[in-house]
Amino acid sequence: MANGKLLRQLIRSGLDGDIETFKAASETVIAEERGKNHHLLANDLEKLLYGTQSGAPVSQSHMKLASVMPTNKDSGLSLLELRPVVREQRDIVLSDGTHSSLDEIIMEHNRADTLRSFGLQPASKLLFCGPPGCGKTLAAEVIASALSMPLIVVRLDSVISSFLGETASNLRKVFDYISKYPSVALFDEFDALAKDRGDSADHGELKRSVNAVLQMMDGYRGQSILIATTNYETLLDKAVWRRFDEVMQFDLPTIEQIKRLLSIKLSGVRRNFEPDDTKIASLFKGMSHADIERVLRRSVKEMVLSGKEFLEKQQIDSGLARERRVSN
Repeated sequence: MANGKLLRQLIRSGLDGDIETFKAASETVIAEERGKNHHLLANDLEKLLYGTQSGAPVSQSHMKLASVMPTNKDSGLSLLELRPVVREQRDIVLSDGTHSSLDEIIMEHNRADTLRSFGLQPASKLLFCGPPGCGKTLAAEVIASALSMPLIVVRLDSVISSFLGETASNLRKVFDYISKYPSVALFDEFDALAKDRGDSADHGELKRSVNAVLQMMDGYRGQSILIATTNYETLLDKAVWRRFDEVMQFDLPTIEQIKRLLSIKLSGVRRNFEPDDTKIASLFKGMSHADIERVLRRSVKEMVLSGKEFLEKQQIDSGLARERRVSN
C-alpha cells in the first residue's frame, strides 16, 4: 500500500486540481505496486489513470465488430472469430522473464500517448513461440483483458485457399478490418501462413501467401495489436522474424511454476494436500500448462462424481494415468 506521504500528495493534488502532481504521485504508486509484484492492481491503476485504448464499452464494440466481419468470397465463412475475454493476468503462470515482457507490452499500450510524444510507438507486432499448451493464446487473451480490447482470432481455415490469389485477397480483408477496428488480432499457428519459402514441398499459392503477409505487415499502421503464435518457429520464413517488434518465448513450466498453477486452479477446491507440495508438483513435471489443467479438471470431476468431499492424491493419480493413455 502507498505510504502516508504519497497518499497525502494524491489527495492534496486532487483537491487542488493539480493534474501534473496527481499523475506523478499516481505513477509512483503504480511503480511501487508493480515492484511488489501486485501486477493486477498496477494494471488496474494504469487503466484508471491513462484510460483504455478501445475508448468504448466492450459490449458495444463487440456488437459493431461482429456485424461487419469480412468473409471468404467463395465459402461465405467468416475470416475472423470474436472470442470472449474471460481470463486476466492472475490466471496466467509464466517465467519471470516472459511475465515481465508481458507487463512491459501492456504498459507501453497504456502509455502509448507518452511514447508517441517522444516519437516512439508501442510494440504492436508480437511473435509468441514455444511448445503447445504453454500459454501463448492465453497471453493474447490477457493482453486483451488488461487493455479492455476485443480479442479477434484469424480463422486460417477460411483465410487459406488453394485458388490463385485468393489467400492474399483474404489476408487483405483481414488487415483492412483490423486497421479500422482496434483489437488484439491473434494469428494462431502462424507458420501455416508464413512457412519457409525454401520448402520445395509447398505449392505456389502458399509461397504467394508468405509474400502477401510480409507486405501487409510492412504496410500495417493501425492501432490493433497483432499477435502471431507458432509451435514450430523453425518452420517460419527467415524474412518474417524482422517484421515483429517483440518475440516472446513460452516454455514448459518449472516445478515452482507448477506449484503456482496448482494453487490458482485448485483455489476453492477442498483437498487433502497443499498445492506447494513438491511431491505433488513433481507428478506434473514435463507437462504443459494446458495438460496440467486438463488433468486437474478430470481429477475434480472424479471427486465430485464419486461423492468425495476432498480432492486426494488418488484422483490426481487417476487423472494423470488417463492423460498418459490418451497421449500414447
